[in-house]
Amino acid sequence: MDIALEQPARARLITGEERELPVPAKLRYASTDPLAVHLDFPGEVSLDGQGATWIFARSLLEAGLRGPAGDGDVHIWPCGPERTVVELHSPYGMALLQFDTPALNRFLLRTYAAVPAGEEDLGAVVERGLTALFDGV
Repeated sequence: MDIALEQPARARLITGEERELPVPAKLRYASTDPLAVHLDFPGEVSLDGQGATWIFARSLLEAGLRGPAGDGDVHIWPCGPERTVVELHSPYGMALLQFDTPALNRFLLRTYAAVPAGEEDLGAVVERGLTALFDGV
């Protein structure tokens, strides 16, 4: 059975003036892509007016809730006991966001209740990846 989870997440964008601006976001998880977490932002907060989705490893979110994690476009680390920072890098710049740690923990626990760690069905994931990689070859 395919399971899909969604959870609204209130983020605060940290600006260069060290101000915090509220940003609506949504966390998503699907058992059909069991290793990934999706973080969606609506069009009204993006530079081009279109929504943006960041996809990163569920294990990165878990590690980032405990300590600094990430070495690519997404970095996550705790900022005190109640907040977690998510840093997103793109060719257009960088965004620094703070989330409520308890909300991220709740979401992560829900994903592990849906698909426990180590029980991910990777066969379908690998097949989709290979199809995307070699599509049209």
